[in-house]
Amino acid sequence: MASLTSQPSKKAIRSPGASSGSQGNKASSGQTVKFARRTSSGRYVSLSREDLDMSGEFSGDYMNYTVHIPPTPDNQPMDTSVAAKAEEQYVSNSLFTGGFNSVTRAHLMDKVIESEVSHPQMAGSKGSSCAMPACDGKIMKDERGNDVIPCECRFKICRDCYMDAQKDTGLCPGCKEPYRVGDYDDDIPNYSGGALSLPGPDDSKRDRHNMSMMKRNQNGEFDHNKWLFETQGTYGYGNAYWPQEDMYGDDRDGGMQKGMLESSDKPWRPLSRVIDIPTSIISPYRLLIVVRLVVLCFFLAWRLRHPNNDAIWLWFMSVICEVWFAFSWILDQLPKVHPINRTTDLEVLHEKFEMPSPSNPTGRSDLPGMDLFVSTADPEKEPPLVTANTILSILAVEYPVEKLACYISDDGGALLTFEAMAEAASFADLWVPFCRKHDIEPRNPETYFSLKGDPTKNKKRPDFVKDRRRVKREYDEFKVRINGLPDSIRRRSEAFNAREEMKMLKHMRESGAETLEPIKIQKATWMADGTHWPGTWAIPAREHAKGDHAGILQVMLKPPSSDPLMGTADDKLLDFSDVDIRLPMFVYVSREKRPGYDHNKKAGAMNALVRASAILSNGPFILNLDCDHYIYNCNAIREGMCFMMDRGGEDICYIQFPQRFEGIDPSDRYANHNTVFFDGNMRALDGLQGPVYVGTGCMFRRFALYGFEPHKVDKMSDKNPETQALKTTDFDPDLDVNLLPKRFGNSTLLAESIPVAEFQGRPIADHPAVKYGRPPGILRVPREPLDATTVAEAVSVISCWYEDKTEWGDRVGWIYGSVTEDVVTGYRMHNRGWRSVYCVTKRDAFRGSAPINLTDRLHQVLRWATGSVEIFFSRNNALLGSRKIKVLQRLAYLNVGVYPFTSLFLIVYCFLPALSLFSGHFIVQTLDVAFLGLLLTISLCLVALAILEVKWSGVGLEEWWRNEQFWLISGTSAHFAAVVQGLLKVIAGIEISFTLTSKSAGEDIDDIYADLYLVKWTSLMIPPIVIGMVNIIAIVVAFSRTIYETVPQWSKFIGGAFFSFWVLAHLYPFAKGLMGRRGKTPTIVFVWSGLIAITLSLLWVAVNPSNNERTVAASGFTFP
Repeated sequence: MASLTSQPSKKAIRSPGASSGSQGNKASSGQTVKFARRTSSGRYVSLSREDLDMSGEFSGDYMNYTVHIPPTPDNQPMDTSVAAKAEEQYVSNSLFTGGFNSVTRAHLMDKVIESEVSHPQMAGSKGSSCAMPACDGKIMKDERGNDVIPCECRFKICRDCYMDAQKDTGLCPGCKEPYRVGDYDDDIPNYSGGALSLPGPDDSKRDRHNMSMMKRNQNGEFDHNKWLFETQGTYGYGNAYWPQEDMYGDDRDGGMQKGMLESSDKPWRPLSRVIDIPTSIISPYRLLIVVRLVVLCFFLAWRLRHPNNDAIWLWFMSVICEVWFAFSWILDQLPKVHPINRTTDLEVLHEKFEMPSPSNPTGRSDLPGMDLFVSTADPEKEPPLVTANTILSILAVEYPVEKLACYISDDGGALLTFEAMAEAASFADLWVPFCRKHDIEPRNPETYFSLKGDPTKNKKRPDFVKDRRRVKREYDEFKVRINGLPDSIRRRSEAFNAREEMKMLKHMRESGAETLEPIKIQKATWMADGTHWPGTWAIPAREHAKGDHAGILQVMLKPPSSDPLMGTADDKLLDFSDVDIRLPMFVYVSREKRPGYDHNKKAGAMNALVRASAILSNGPFILNLDCDHYIYNCNAIREGMCFMMDRGGEDICYIQFPQRFEGIDPSDRYANHNTVFFDGNMRALDGLQGPVYVGTGCMFRRFALYGFEPHKVDKMSDKNPETQALKTTDFDPDLDVNLLPKRFGNSTLLAESIPVAEFQGRPIADHPAVKYGRPPGILRVPREPLDATTVAEAVSVISCWYEDKTEWGDRVGWIYGSVTEDVVTGYRMHNRGWRSVYCVTKRDAFRGSAPINLTDRLHQVLRWATGSVEIFFSRNNALLGSRKIKVLQRLAYLNVGVYPFTSLFLIVYCFLPALSLFSGHFIVQTLDVAFLGLLLTISLCLVALAILEVKWSGVGLEEWWRNEQFWLISGTSAHFAAVVQGLLKVIAGIEISFTLTSKSAGEDIDDIYADLYLVKWTSLMIPPIVIGMVNIIAIVVAFSRTIYETVPQWSKFIGGAFFSFWVLAHLYPFAKGLMGRRGKTPTIVFVWSGLIAITLSLLWVAVNPSNNERTVAASGFTFP
């Protein structure tokens, strides 16, 4: 890890005034962040003195960098400096706000939530009181929560007073002796221990955070809009550097290559394997696809050569529909010719990356960092308790704690979400060590405590029952606090607003002003420490509404120490004496929103997290989850990492996990589990270029999200990627270094983090087939502590203006312009030549919730189909893809954009049986033996294909049938609406929406499936109702007509009625959904049904009036 060696202390670098310049330029100082405390009226009062003027502290033309090898018994790192600890705690106890053309402020919070904070990593944790006169500050805490005292005299001093003492005299206020900075600082290189001096990049002075060119606005405050940055060197903040082979002569064999030699002593073993489908299943499956394709061609040719001249209109409609169905079947079936299964080996992963060795005696992990994103937007629609449980499952995941960083994106800027996340971080202090101690699974407390069965099964510790009972009691109290937050915030805000009114009234009386009119003040929302919430208020106001608020960033849990921190028997409610009590880094983020800006919904929120996380933690891999999708398998991240770190893993852009759902009714009436797609289609795509990205449960390579193409080792023959650090432009020769701001924005920290993330995301070069790897042991270096400058930079990149005139959303990050941004984002990566992997674990990796109500399900499908229509009419159409995307993968993506249009033909085809019954004609004039033989062969092939697909995918027959039923229901409702909506938008620029109206629910509110019987009327229900009613009326009319005919034509009736019953059988779940619970149907359903029946009856009378001279049409049709 790079560290400066020619400065007095880290404090000098991290001070607000620290700056540096390149050769020929004068060092300029600027304020990076203002620490302030808000008064009750919302005004800011600075807590610090003048900014430190660090100009002149750096002398010389260049600075040396040092790279420290992993610690050994002879090379133990010193403690982190007191200044760094003070700065990190100051940062973690501050709420950072900022935005467009405004100062970035760090608001010191006395407390984050009403309840007491105990974990030393959490924001709001405080030490003892400062001993300086007239100072009410709190002193620093270490990882265990003990007081950090910088002087041997044990004089207690807070961070502000310590920094002031260092600046003024350098003497301890207690003993009046100089602080021994060297005793606590680790900046002095230790060459005897293996530290290697590397020349500074470009031989120029350089501040580690590249904040050398600071600008102020007209008020003298820091202005983000005028920031200028410098781009020098290859690696920046948080760099791990691998020296060239000949750089240090003979020393290379004794030090840095030791880890490589150790790993090569063991036989190489893969981390993952591909398991092909048995030949006895896949060979007949492929043969049947070919047979059905050939027979389908013969069938369509026969249909075209044998029209029904008596009902040419009926024949023409049926043939057009059948041709489209054949085309749609080809798009859906051909990509399924090569399904595969995969398996991972977690034991090998542990041996390669976490096994103790002579150079790594403590077994410090060499796994890359992982940033986990959770997105939420509205606490009313997405309950905070659900989101909090998701966060708890993430914080307790089985992965090196120091490598994890969790980010919650609150796109609504709600104080309710903020305090719920703070409560979750506080409860994690107990929940996470409890999960580690007793190997709890799943690690979502709500799900775990709701499990039925014996909780003591497979539990070995004798204190498990006592611990579980105590944690259950604490969790119940935690739920009470979460559920009581809305009331608590409301009552608190009312009290503070009333106090402000009284203050205003008192002030007016003292000034002699008239008090006859009622006093009006802004009804603000107040935080627990008695200050205004900078986000959205309950009563919206200017700069405090959902679409108009500042950017907010709070480090809820600061980064943990790099080594395990074992608990004790006395410091917690439970005995954690042999359990690691560290918690992963946890950050709350609410990006800035302002009127007049297109914030691009979820895609914009995810891109804001990508930028902020790149500056704060820069994990090479990103896992995104919806707020209602929690980690069900605590080893899920390790399973995915087996693919990324395996041979050939450098070409993988993302790993998609299947979505599994809870709370679905046992019959899965509306195919909510969607197993045919997740276990069939996605597993088949895994055998091609990879599965599509479906929005959640996906592990990304950060480098691929930045819009780069996979590595081309053959084009980098002049460079050794294992030994030489690469610049951003090395990955994209067309990217000029001067155009970095155009693509990624003006943040140099962000630009410099890109090659770091790329390097750290490579597999280990432990096999000759790994052409683009990294040396083992390079990621064991501890993470640098956070400072105010870094967090201020993170605040600036989540501002609403940052993406202006950049390629974010167009080439970089999540792609904008579609409601299904997930599919488009994955398609862009495949189009650049990346591949993806489908990871199906034995134990479900993630679980979430899905709508079990008919109307909610239809609207969910409507959103997906609308996005597909948008994709079809955009430049993301697979027909316009590059040559880097494979042919069958292109067909799969083409099907994604085409499938909603099948609804147009499906609706027509569903009316054909009724039209046949009404008219007395059929789609063919005579039932030829060739027609029946081809139709029978096609049907048998379809049944055989379904059976074989069920066998290789593991989908049940009932699930397959439910999927077929809902395919027709959604195809005649949501898909049709999406096509209409898309065509109107493309052709006329008109946007329509389908809203919900009346509601009808069952009486049993305690039923967990009560939503299943909830009937909410929507216009999407009209087409299926019409289809069902028309087919029922047609059967009745045809049956009545056949009975009263002189010569009954039962064969014609049976032929038409058979296909009508086929349609009605598919609509059965839809009809059952309309009935609600026990037949309690909304009046609107009967009204619509009656109107449709009357209209159709009148139409039939007008078209075919009854008379006594009815003749039977001699069509020649007979049904054998």
